[in-house]
Amino acid sequence: MTHSIHRRAALGALAAAMAVAAAPSLAQQAAWPTQTVRIIVPFTPGTGMDTIARTVAPRLSERLGQPVVVQNQPGASGNIGADAVAKATDGHTVLMGANTMLMAAQLYKSVPFDPLKDFQPVSMAAWGTLMLVANPKTNIKSLPEFLAAVKAKPGSITFGSPGVGTPHHMAMELVKSRTGTFMLHVPYKGTAGYQQDLLSGEVNVGFLPVHIAASMVKAGRLNAVAVGSPKRHPVAADVPTFEELGIKGIEVDLWYAFFMPAKTQTPVVQRLNQELVAIMKMPEVAQVLSKGGMDAAWSTPDELGALARKDYPRWGEVIRRNNISAD
Repeated sequence: MTHSIHRRAALGALAAAMAVAAAPSLAQQAAWPTQTVRIIVPFTPGTGMDTIARTVAPRLSERLGQPVVVQNQPGASGNIGADAVAKATDGHTVLMGANTMLMAAQLYKSVPFDPLKDFQPVSMAAWGTLMLVANPKTNIKSLPEFLAAVKAKPGSITFGSPGVGTPHHMAMELVKSRTGTFMLHVPYKGTAGYQQDLLSGEVNVGFLPVHIAASMVKAGRLNAVAVGSPKRHPVAADVPTFEELGIKGIEVDLWYAFFMPAKTQTPVVQRLNQELVAIMKMPEVAQVLSKGGMDAAWSTPDELGALARKDYPRWGEVIRRNNISAD
């Protein structure tokens, strides 16, 4: 009997000590944010990242009770904006990132930050499945036809992308690697020009987010070739995956996520995660993102960190094997 009383007393003392220890962190969590929160988008307006940030910002502001502003800081395949966040010390700067960050950091000879060590993962935001499409003028309507055309005259088929190191570009480099083919890359400065020239036939083939590609395929403006996800996508259920068509290892889904500088205090990350998860689960947010070619997503900071650590070496291998450089 006495033993159990002592044990209860000890447990009570321990609980009290833990409550005291947790008090500052709870206070920090409650106190944050104390000023305007900035979401840095390291690409131009109109991109997937920009859509997510601008959809989230007003809802986040409402939940946090502070203004939330979106700032576009494009350049160097996203490295300029990412570096600004890595070096931010105000505790109120958030990066609207994507797996492009892991690619871009390996495309340049000197990058002033480490994408795994200099950021604190907060939460996933969305997934984007990419579809390989061809302009109808090419007469490419299937993967076998695409491969035949590419192999017939190496370099005669051109593929576009919104820029060097973008997922659209890297996805095609992976296809080239896996199929032993060569095509001419035409990088654009953003999505608008690339999409326009793909539709006009100025470039022959390219990857587009599945939601955007599906509507253009339906309208007869582009031909669907294959999707770069592990499974078929419900938006284009009749379009096969590369794997189904016999080409393994073409998993090129984009992911978008929120990060903060590495030194951000845990309670702040937890608070932001909590609010972002609630926002990403909203049906109206899912609807907006769907129109932009994305499927809303959320995660714990640990889950996002594990995903980044898995993807970093995978894309590094593609970059090195194909000798791709943005310099």
